[in-house]
Amino acid sequence: MAKNPELDDFRVPYFDGKKAAKFALTDFDPTAKPFSTGDKEADRQRLAEIGTQLDPMQERLHAQNRQRVLLVLQGMDTSGKDGTIRAVFHEVDPLGLRIVPFKAPTPVEAAHDFLWRVHAHAPAAGELAVFNRSHYEDVLVPTVLGQLDDDARELRYQHIREFEGLLADSGTTIVKCMLHISKDEQRTRLQARIDDPTKHWKFDVSDLEARKQWDKYQTAYRDLLAATSTPTAPWYVIPADSKTHRNVMVAELLLRTFERMKLDYPPAKSSLKGVKVE
Repeated sequence: MAKNPELDDFRVPYFDGKKAAKFALTDFDPTAKPFSTGDKEADRQRLAEIGTQLDPMQERLHAQNRQRVLLVLQGMDTSGKDGTIRAVFHEVDPLGLRIVPFKAPTPVEAAHDFLWRVHAHAPAAGELAVFNRSHYEDVLVPTVLGQLDDDARELRYQHIREFEGLLADSGTTIVKCMLHISKDEQRTRLQARIDDPTKHWKFDVSDLEARKQWDKYQTAYRDLLAATSTPTAPWYVIPADSKTHRNVMVAELLLRTFERMKLDYPPAKSSLKGVKVE
C-alpha cells in the first residue's frame, strides 16, 4: 500500500464553470492497489472494520432525518457495481439505505426528459441512496451510438451539473465513483460468465457488442468525468481490476465522506426524562 494514500489523488479535476479541466483517464492504472495492504485477507478485515464504522454513522443520518447522501457507481460492464454494493454495505443496517439500479429507459421514461426518471429516486431526508448506473448512462450510450451531437451532449452535461447542484443545495452530499477496469480484465470476467452456467443470467450478448466499442466508451467517460466533476459532486476514479481493493477504496471514500458530515443523533427529548415503562 502506498504510504498514506490520498483519495484526492484519484479525484477528477473540477469543472471550472466554463470548460472541462485537462484530464486523461489513461493516467489512472486500473491494476493499481493504492489502498491495499498487500494482503487480501487483511484487506477484507479492513473492509469489515469500515462497515462497523459506517453502520452507526448511517443510523445517525437516518435518525436526523435531515441530510441526504447519494453514492453514484458507474463503470464498464463487469466493473463490479453489484459486487461493490454487496461488499461495502454488508455490515450496514438496511434501514435508511436504498439501492437504485438503472437500466435502459422504458417507453414511458423515454417520453420524458432524461432526468425525469432519476429525480424521483434521489435520496429523501435521512436516506443513503446508491445508484447502480445512473443518469450518466443517458449521455454515455447515446454518445457512443452517435445519437448526440456535440451541442446536445454539452447541454446534457450542463443539465446534469445543474441537477446535482439542486440536490446539493437541498442537503444532499454527492459522491461519484467510476469503477475503472482494464480491457483485459473485462475479457476475463466476461469469459467467466460464459463458462459458468450459474452466471449465464448475468451475461447478455449486447455486452460483446459494447466491448467492441471499448475505445469510444473510454473517450466518452473521459469527457463526461471532466465535464461533470464539481466541488459539490466530485468524481473519483477507482482502480478496479482487483475486486477486493475496489471495495476497500469505495468504502474508505464513503467513510471519510460521512466523517466530514459530523453526524450526530437528534437532541434527547426532555419529555421522556423520568418516564417509566410499566
